[in-house]
Amino acid sequence: MTVTQQQRVVVVSAAGTGGPVDALNDRDSIGLTVTTSSADLVARFPEVDCVVAVHGDGVDAVAVLKGVRASDPELPVVVVAAETTVASEAVAAGVSEFVPKDAPDAAERLGQRVESTLKSAAPVDGDGAPRMPIEDLGVREELRLKERAIDEAPVGITIVDADRPDEPMIYINDSFEQLTGYSKTYAVGRNCRFLQGEESDPAAVAELRAAVDAGRSASVELLNYRQDGTPFWNRVDIAPVHGVDGEVSHFVGFQMDITERKAAEMQVKREREDLKHLLLRIDGLVKNVTEQLVEAQSRSQVEQAVCEQVTAAETYDFAWVGVPDRAIDSLVGTAVAGEWAVPTADLELDLTAADSSPAPDPPPAASASRTGELQVVTDPGALSTLAEQSAWLDAEELGGIAAVPLVYGETTYGVLSVYTSDETTLNDHEQAVLGAIGRATATAINALERGRLIASDSVTRVEIRSHDRGLFFVDLSARTGGSFSYNGSVYRDDGSVLLFFESDADAETVVEAVADYPHIVSVDSLYEYDGQTLFEFVVTDNSLPGILAERGVRIDAIGVDNGVASLDLELSAESDVRAIVEFLQERYPKTTIVAQQRREEPPSTRRAFVGEVKTQLTERQLTALRKAHVSGFYEPNRTVTGDTLAESMGIGRATYHQHRRAAERKLVDAFFEQ
Repeated sequence: MTVTQQQRVVVVSAAGTGGPVDALNDRDSIGLTVTTSSADLVARFPEVDCVVAVHGDGVDAVAVLKGVRASDPELPVVVVAAETTVASEAVAAGVSEFVPKDAPDAAERLGQRVESTLKSAAPVDGDGAPRMPIEDLGVREELRLKERAIDEAPVGITIVDADRPDEPMIYINDSFEQLTGYSKTYAVGRNCRFLQGEESDPAAVAELRAAVDAGRSASVELLNYRQDGTPFWNRVDIAPVHGVDGEVSHFVGFQMDITERKAAEMQVKREREDLKHLLLRIDGLVKNVTEQLVEAQSRSQVEQAVCEQVTAAETYDFAWVGVPDRAIDSLVGTAVAGEWAVPTADLELDLTAADSSPAPDPPPAASASRTGELQVVTDPGALSTLAEQSAWLDAEELGGIAAVPLVYGETTYGVLSVYTSDETTLNDHEQAVLGAIGRATATAINALERGRLIASDSVTRVEIRSHDRGLFFVDLSARTGGSFSYNGSVYRDDGSVLLFFESDADAETVVEAVADYPHIVSVDSLYEYDGQTLFEFVVTDNSLPGILAERGVRIDAIGVDNGVASLDLELSAESDVRAIVEFLQERYPKTTIVAQQRREEPPSTRRAFVGEVKTQLTERQLTALRKAHVSGFYEPNRTVTGDTLAESMGIGRATYHQHRRAAERKLVDAFFEQ
């Protein structure tokens, strides 16, 4: 009885079995051997019927193919690979079959191709000896298999005759037709340059031309055009095919649509360029503005400096700063710079225009002042309407307006309005730059407002009375029936504030009630003596002390009794007292002003001394010193210990005394150096 012998297939794969290779394990007609190395393949397996080379992870399938062809030109070789360039090189090197590794049916396709290849090879008898040679069939079968492989390939494939004038295409597959929209009837017989257009890169075209002239492979990314004129990015890979005389007779080309990838790359490139532009603007314009703001000694200098620096950048033609005047509910010009000769006296804008202006939009500066958000207008119709409403704006010169609110915390100090003749200037990145300039300007104004109170030779004292229970100390007094007396505060680096109140209210009741106040982070009783308890309240920067400090207002005294509070406030003489009072009454309606008095400070002010000392103390040093002072730590009959104060700060006793002594040393040094 004759027994049919299995045909021997050697698989060269870095991963061993798995993937498409598994399809060969299930075929009874195949005897499978798997190796991870191609070294001496033919010598180690002299009676191999077929070789399968899986490209990747260290295995070069084309090198395996070339090694087999050097020893046995007729031995069937199947290449499995994902890259189109491998397919091109494999065809040029004489592959029997090519299987796309990433195809959904790659496993089934590999099994079918191997069996088909084996059937086309010489049959063997029972003892394994060849029954007939296939030299006269090899070339025809090889061509047939190659044609089938490229017909079914998922990428565009062309074959060019290198021996004919102008290297015409003599073959295109179905995928090329689908990719380009050109039919075989139109394309065959032509050079493929008809895919090029006005935006095709001449350098990439020249690279392909040079490769063809030199008879070598090349790979370029080229903008091509379909038959309907639609552009697409085409990755073009070409490889030479050599004839029996060793000369290049043909070129095989592969085309793949990479439009989506190129679009993603271009988007990333644009974003990087935009970011680079933004960083340059920040390093340039924002840096220049910030340097001028740091040197400014007054608010008027800050406002003038920002206008001059913005218009000096050539991006903007004109800029002005308007500050709110509560008496007339308007923005009033205080600084101006740029090419347009407009006096500040003409720069006044009714803030009610943000609510009453006709369509399409209210003046951007009014909206920015009301909302605290950057406003940009580039629409020609809206700009024309704004010009008609203004006595000095020229619609023909306008390309865009940006209104930048000068906001620090909850305070809007004014609006910086910038004008440009180029509407493309006010893009998203430029708006980010303007926003940064607005914040820097507001911060500089805020710092000057705070410092002005400390260094001022004259102050305005305002007495406020309130029974508004939105103030936590008023509500605590009403709920507990106790009185509260303000003993000072510490403004911490994180924006929170430590408030010290002495009270005759029950300590436990106060601590329990604090959970009802969203602005109080925590409360601690530092000591109890003679019916009085010293409380430390940690409040957020959105509390009354925080928002007053933000506006350059100092709390001098607070007394609360039976749910009624009296507050003594100090402002610099230049501060807008009416605006402060209106703000308090808006936030705490049951608040009235009792008295207002301007007072001159002596030439050498206590405030200047205190302000200078405070700048030398760290937050913890100031906290340790304040806690010691208000708790009676320095009194002869003190009832509070260093351990208690250290615990209240969440630090050890030794660390607390270290902070307190450092503060005391700085205070004494400052005293003797005066």
